[in-house]
Amino acid sequence: MGRPTTKSDLIDGATIQFAKLWKLIDTMSEKEQNSVFLFEDRDKNLRDILIHLYEWHQMVKSWHQIGTIERGIPAVPGEGYTWRTLPALNMKIWEKYQNIPLSDSKEMLEKSHKMILHLIEQHTNDELFSKEVYPWTKSTTLGAYFVSCTCSHYDWAMKKIKKHITLCKKS
Repeated sequence: MGRPTTKSDLIDGATIQFAKLWKLIDTMSEKEQNSVFLFEDRDKNLRDILIHLYEWHQMVKSWHQIGTIERGIPAVPGEGYTWRTLPALNMKIWEKYQNIPLSDSKEMLEKSHKMILHLIEQHTNDELFSKEVYPWTKSTTLGAYFVSCTCSHYDWAMKKIKKHITLCKKS
């Protein structure tokens, strides 16, 4: 599936990729779900990946609220961060959630995914995929932010999880 460029493709893509992510997780044994990754990475386990997705949903929700609803200019990607300093922001996210159990991260992500879909559904195709509709999105579109925190991010997560599963089976 290519990168969504319409509202219906975005909703379908986000829904399909999320379902694939959960199907992949459901194939994992309890040991695989709870074990530390056998490769060097910021994310050390499944919980870290799921909570990363959750927090990016929260960030996009905040940007949407400030920029789209309130017509302000949100701090994107985060207060004191730029796209070049994204690794530091992602590390801050990782540190913030180290005491969250895997079961909570699953529940949090399921709820935030539904919340993001609800936000998407509130917009027309033009609002999502036309440039310069919302000043805060600058040279991109609102839809691009939703694509990034859903379809693209779910694909990223599945690649890491597949790598973990493969290495677990080899050890």
